[in-house]
Amino acid sequence: MKRFLLMLICMACLLTGCRGIGEKTSDPEEEKQLITVGFSQLGAESDWRKANTESMLQAFTEENGYELIMEDGQQKQVNQITAIRTFIQREVDYIVLAPVTEEGWETVLEEAKDAGIPVIIVDRQVKVKDKDLFTCWVGSDFALEGRKATEWLHAFTRAQGIDPAEINVVDIQGTLGSSAQIGRSAGILDASKKYGWKLLAQVSGEYTQARGREVMNYFLKVYDQINVVYCENDNEALGVIEAVEAAGRKVGSDIRNGEILVMSFDGVNETALQFAREDKISCIGECNPLHGPRVRKIIESLEKGETPEKYEYVDESIFSSLDQVQAVEVDGESYPVTLLK
Repeated sequence: MKRFLLMLICMACLLTGCRGIGEKTSDPEEEKQLITVGFSQLGAESDWRKANTESMLQAFTEENGYELIMEDGQQKQVNQITAIRTFIQREVDYIVLAPVTEEGWETVLEEAKDAGIPVIIVDRQVKVKDKDLFTCWVGSDFALEGRKATEWLHAFTRAQGIDPAEINVVDIQGTLGSSAQIGRSAGILDASKKYGWKLLAQVSGEYTQARGREVMNYFLKVYDQINVVYCENDNEALGVIEAVEAAGRKVGSDIRNGEILVMSFDGVNETALQFAREDKISCIGECNPLHGPRVRKIIESLEKGETPEKYEYVDESIFSSLDQVQAVEVDGESYPVTLLK
């Protein structure tokens, strides 16, 4: 009988994890549950993208109450779609998507919607028929960026007394099909038609320094009259400057004396900002990458049962060291130029 009682006691200890008498058990409801966020980042193609990733990593820490699962898409949509499906299988609380291109997301976003997981789009936009496939979007107005930059070029060249017919532009585009590329490319295309500039060519530099240099080398061999290069991000501009200087030409805003005026977007790369101070880059359209806190604020709003704005645009400036243009006007609204020193 004693042996039987001893066996029962041992079994009870095994089932209860051998907790000591009077030991306090944890209440799952009292433990703080981390909010799980699956983040599909499109890649690491530029300094802007790296800063954007770092912003997300800093915003979604365990100390802030989050578990962040990040997947690098390596600039391939198929990788991002796979990542989203993995997030759905893991039953994350929220999905954050920085899409490589605008098209081709309907099916996987429908899967996320069916699973009841809110999707927040960041940076570039997605083009879907059903807007309810994503909860909201936060990022830059890329079309406005393009218009502000081209209005700066118009105002600057007019202040210099340069005939629009003398302006010969090449556009080194970003990743084709991305929101930033679409908006910025439209800016230079529309302005060229509006003001009578010669837009010689538009070729993708894929937002990288190496590809920007390669494309510019090609342009220099084909078009000897280039005096303005419209780069769709900082990294491309750095490659352009390398190519121009290697060819024995000079970058700068004095295009009447043979210099090539370089324009850019982002304003994240420190070398690009220093080049802007030196007038190696004459104008940079700001594109703010620090979306981590913005996305976190949206999630906090959703957690409270609130409905965030469908589209949240970030306010941005224009950077230049040239004081001939203090502000630009787009659609009747004035935007100040931040002068770099």
